[in-house]
Formats: sequence, structure tokens, C-alpha cells
Amino acid sequence: PSHSLCPGPAALASVPVALADPHRPGSQEVDSDLEEEDDEEEEEEKDREIPVPLMERQESVELTVQQKVFHIANELLQTEKAYVSRLHLLDQVFCARLLEEARNRSSFPADVVHGIFSNICSIYCFHQQFLLPELEKRMEEWDRYPRIGDILQKLAPFLKMYGEYVKNFDRAVELVNTWTERSTQFKVIIHEVQKEEACGNLTLQHHMLEPVQRIPRYELLLKDYLLKLPHGSPDSKDAQKSLELIATAAEHSNAAIRKMERMHKLLKVYELLGGEEDIVSPTKELIKEGHILKLSAKNGTTQDRYLILFNDRLLYCVPRLRLLGQKFSVRARIDVDGMELKESSNLNLPRTFLVSGKQRSLELQARTEEEKKDWVQAINSTLLKHEQTLETFKLLNSTNREDEDTPPNSPNVDLGKRAPTPIREKEVTMCMRCQEPFNSITKRRHHCKACGHVVCGKCSEFRARLVYDNNRSNRVCTDCYVALHGVPGS
Repeated sequence: PSHSLCPGPAALASVPVALADPHRPGSQEVDSDLEEEDDEEEEEEKDREIPVPLMERQESVELTVQQKVFHIANELLQTEKAYVSRLHLLDQVFCARLLEEARNRSSFPADVVHGIFSNICSIYCFHQQFLLPELEKRMEEWDRYPRIGDILQKLAPFLKMYGEYVKNFDRAVELVNTWTERSTQFKVIIHEVQKEEACGNLTLQHHMLEPVQRIPRYELLLKDYLLKLPHGSPDSKDAQKSLELIATAAEHSNAAIRKMERMHKLLKVYELLGGEEDIVSPTKELIKEGHILKLSAKNGTTQDRYLILFNDRLLYCVPRLRLLGQKFSVRARIDVDGMELKESSNLNLPRTFLVSGKQRSLELQARTEEEKKDWVQAINSTLLKHEQTLETFKLLNSTNREDEDTPPNSPNVDLGKRAPTPIREKEVTMCMRCQEPFNSITKRRHHCKACGHVVCGKCSEFRARLVYDNNRSNRVCTDCYVALHGVPGS
């Protein structure tokens, strides 16, 4: 159309003051008239509307795609700036202050500091002097060179230096934990830096994890960048090549991240147990934890308990009162080696299962069928994995096997060496040895700590040291005493 709906500066200058100022008397009526005229003109414009040519619509779509590509490239630049500031914190603040203390006052060895920060200085120099300036320059001239694939392809091979840092990561975290406890001055410096604003109230270990996470971050951004690139873009080839180089470096970082996540879980459980259990180890893996009901061996009543399953043992815990947060005490430790799992078929006690180990047997009840299924599956998979590990070990040491002649299920082979499965007292009406009926006054019930049977006092007057209970003396029935020590008095 030849005319415009929006008046230019000259037209606005000729508008009367009464129209220009809506607060003056009479302005509202004029505005209303103008709105009616505008509506009529808009309807006339719609009648005369000319469809947008196909070429112009395509240019509009391409512009949107280019904007998306630009946003991803800009996100790469902004995250790179933040990352370089974190590297500066690690190298120029944490590492520099610790090295100064180690060299000037010898509060701790300088080798400890080098062991913690590995080649972080080289990583910082690479990003601060090369990658970040290249990205900043490219984003400034984006109108002429809208691409980043060529920069990343040129500099991606240098990311191989992360391999050394990632391999050293577990040892570095262990050194930080060890020397924080061993050296007061080491601990003071770490805490002082962590209080600074630049640290963001985060721990040294948190900042040490950032270089491990940075490579996977490049990979994700580059994948998104490739998806947004228009078909036939000249940057596609360079970006694809960069992604291949970065993906190789990311494999090592992903493995380190998984290790760190496992370590964080162990630390949480360590704090849950009040720091009294030695569970923080690279070889230990947390499988499952949670509340469970324990059935009493005497009367079948339920008690709230907490189970923590690792790849090598099961911790049976009881809650303890604490002012800040719930804590637990370990009541029993059951090794996965020798552990057995049985599901109960008792209709009166639904959702129950039995965990039997060398140290103790537990009859447990889940609150829901789904909870029981999860526990049974977790324990079974842990036992299966342990058996596979043992089989592999036996194959490697087949020449030194000594127990091949002993059948695995021979009678009395584990008597006293593993905790028995106790029979519930209220389900037994007579002594399982002499067959005399029980009563609450003269014939009381007792558990044999070797076989788990319910016997009377006369049939359990002997005591024997049991291996599974650290060779402590326990009440046992006559048959078990004979099996363990022979006929009394002989």
C-alpha cells in the first residue's frame, strides 16, 4: 500500500495539543473517534492484503535458524567465560596459596599440592590464552563468519590433556580428604578460600569436578549446534569432526563423573551413620538403602529398621535420637559372601523375606509388594554378581583350590561359622530336642545360637564359642555342643 497506518514525525507535529495530550479535556472523545477510523482502515488493509512471496517466507525461516545457531554459539562463549573463572580459582587461588604455605612454612609437602591439582595449570593456560580469546573474537565478527566448528576442530586435539587430570581425580580427592584431617594449616587455607565470594559457598572438591564435567558439556553443546545448523551449512563438516574428537575425550570424563557420584552417595551414608563406619572406599558401591520392618524372633512383632546394601555387605541399622537430622547405629554387618535369600510363603505374614548370613539372620517385612520386589531384586543381583566374581577368581587360581573335596551342603560344615536361621518361639509348643512341652514357669523357651532351634533350658545348658560371633561364648543345644566339642566330659 502507498500510505502508512503509523504517522511520521511531520504528521505528529501537526496534531492539535488536545489530541496529543490524553489528560486534557475533550481528548477522550477524539481518541475514540481515532480508534474507529483506525479500525476501518485496518479492515480496508486486510481487504487489500497481498500474500508474502515464498522467497521472503523462506528468508524469514532461515533467519530464525541462524538465530538459534547464534544462541548456541553465544552460550558456548558465556559458559567458557564462567569456566575460565573457575579454573583461575583452582590454579591461581587454591593451588597458589597452598603452594606458598608448603614452600615458605613447610606445613605440608609441596608434592601433596601438585598431586591434588595435577596439570590444572596447563588446562587453565589453554582455555584462558587460546580457546576463550578465539571464541570471543569469532562472536564479535559473527556477521561475517557465522561458524565455530573450525575453531573447535583446530583446538579440540589439545583437550587430550584432560586425560591426565581425569585419571588423577580419585587420588586428588583422597589427598584433599586426608590432608584436611592431617594438617590444620591445610584445612584453614581451604576453608578461608571457600568463604570467599568467588567460591560461591562451594567446596574445593566441587570446583575440582568442573574440569571433569566440562568435556561432556562441550559434547552436548556441539550436538545441539549440529542439529540447528541448516542443511548444507559450510560449518557442518568441521563441527562434525570436532564432535568426534571431543566425544573421545568425554568418555574418560563420564567414567570419572560416575565414580564421583558413587563417592558422594557413600559420603551421605557415612554421615547418616555418624561417621562411625569405614565405608568410603573406591572399591565399595552403594546398591540400595531404605527403611524396612524387622520381625521379632520371639513374638513376630515388627520394628522399624534401616537397611544399607553394598556390593560386599549388608548393614542392619537401628534409628537413634539426634537433635539435627536422623542418624542410625549399625546393629549387624552381614557379608554378601555366604549370604542367602529366601522368600516367605506364610500367608499370615505377607511381604516377608529372610536374609541369612554368616553373622546373622534377619526376617524382614516390606510395607508394599513393590518395596519387597525392589529389595529382593537388589539382593539377588548383588549375590549373583558376587558369585560371578568368585567364579572368575577360582578360574584364575584353579591350581590352589583346597575345598573341592568338601561338598558345599554337607551337614554341620557351617555349624558355628555362620548365623543360623532362628525359628520363631511362639510357633513352637515343645522342646525340639527332648519333646517336653513348654510352659512359662518351669519349661521356658531358649534359642540355640548354633542351629537356631527352640529348646528348653535343660537341653541348652552348654555354652560354646561360635566363629560367626567373634568366638564369643553362646548358649547352644546339646546336639550342637557335641558336634562342636565332642561328648561332654570325654
